[in-house]
Amino acid sequence: MDMEQARYNMVEQQIRPWDVLDQDVLDLLFKVRREDFVPQAHRALAFVDMEIPLGHGQAMWTPKLEARAIQELAIRATDRVLEIGTGSGYLTALLAAEAAAVVSVDIVPEFTAAATQKLHAHGFGNVTLHTGDAARDWPDEAGFDVIVLTGSTPLLADAFRRRLRVGGRLFAIVGEAPVMQAQLITCTAPGATRSVTLFETCVAPLQNAPHPAAFVF
Repeated sequence: MDMEQARYNMVEQQIRPWDVLDQDVLDLLFKVRREDFVPQAHRALAFVDMEIPLGHGQAMWTPKLEARAIQELAIRATDRVLEIGTGSGYLTALLAAEAAAVVSVDIVPEFTAAATQKLHAHGFGNVTLHTGDAARDWPDEAGFDVIVLTGSTPLLADAFRRRLRVGGRLFAIVGEAPVMQAQLITCTAPGATRSVTLFETCVAPLQNAPHPAAFVF
């Protein structure tokens, strides 16, 4: 398999048509080798427009969703990033290639361990990985310029918004299958945010994500 041709085809046939036109983002997809983060059994599918299973009910985002999220977040070289859901570590690598520092949390120890090895092998020294349940008990730490939730959530908890610095951006997929919306939330002032709906999609839920209160009759 010609990996470079497959990578080129992915960019031209999947990602550009999905309104990912920022040349810096497109260049990034050639620099960070997606196939090195895909589970070995699925390496031949690294550039296919599909969610690649990771186990534990989780999957990699499609390439076009990864690229679109990076473009929408407009990451700067000085940004401090929080990623909720490390998964394969590939999106972590894309974030780390653009930002000053990335903190990534996953509830699955195997994901954290595998991502640590892969990110180290690729020279990403600006990433701190943790194993924990960020949906429930992660410390209420503020001071992030960018936050990404890689699992969907029926309800976006205020705790995530509170972690944003003024000017910070949060990318989250909100809703329940089959209706979910990708949203970009920007902190406009202390305690104030603005939300923009970007597109509809559907991804695996964040474990222990908050749900709206049920009606009781």
